[in-house]
Amino acid sequence: MISAIGFIGLGLMGKPMARNLMKAGYRLVVHNRSRGAVDVLAAEGATAALSPQEAAETADVVITMLPADTHVEEVVLGQNGVLDGLRPDTVLVDMSTISPSTVKKIARRLTEKEAYMLDAPVSGGDVAAIDATLSIMVGGNPEIFERVLPIFQKLGRNINYIGENGAGQVTKAANQIIVALTIEAVAEAFIFAKKSGVDPSRVREAIMGGYAQSRILELHGKRMIDRNFKPGGKARSHKKDIEIVLSVARDLDICLPATAFSAHRWNALAAQGGLDLDHSAMVKVLESMSGIKVCAG
Repeated sequence: MISAIGFIGLGLMGKPMARNLMKAGYRLVVHNRSRGAVDVLAAEGATAALSPQEAAETADVVITMLPADTHVEEVVLGQNGVLDGLRPDTVLVDMSTISPSTVKKIARRLTEKEAYMLDAPVSGGDVAAIDATLSIMVGGNPEIFERVLPIFQKLGRNINYIGENGAGQVTKAANQIIVALTIEAVAEAFIFAKKSGVDPSRVREAIMGGYAQSRILELHGKRMIDRNFKPGGKARSHKKDIEIVLSVARDLDICLPATAFSAHRWNALAAQGGLDLDHSAMVKVLESMSGIKVCAG
């Protein structure tokens, strides 16, 4: 039985995820690099931890939700890290988006302590994190997955066990390829319409019922039209995810030409200072390439 959860990483996604677990009745011990989110959740009933080690010491399951590989390695393997506090049979669930190779490295270190790891990256953005409707893709031991499944069910709806450690991250990487290229496709379609003298919002309405219909067209297309780039999923994170994809592609000697071209667009958005905007802000790069000037957004 899982009586306590350590939760590390209380950012845009992690904070509402931790809150949903508290609402479900789990006892949480929380830690974050900046103190503000810790204090908020502590006021709501969580226990504050001063280090990742302290967050892990009394937990049956430790969840990490962090920006990148380096952060996960530091929190888990660094001084006063999760590894120092883990007891045998504890489960580390990393819900960040990181490289499959980093997952396998950490999983091997946990085995030495008779502990387990699941890589369980998510999709759906901050709205799904708040509403507990995340898609969760899990890699690791299937028996450990079943043990942790009740926790996943408090965080998401589409929960899938994929395979061994790293398989969850491979699935998330595939997701990010499709999302990146679809965002770009929607942006290009809107630019095509606008340059042709047709209202992109009417084009969007007209094609929502056809084969072009997608969640990206529905949500991110509306963001592009409304010029609402408040981040639901930051461009910075998507840029990092595509870099992970291309790194794995190099290791596997595979050709992903459209993804490679997409990486340059993220670089261009970075050059424009847009990495802390929503990833639908990719449209701004393509607009500038086509000579479209938009006053707002």
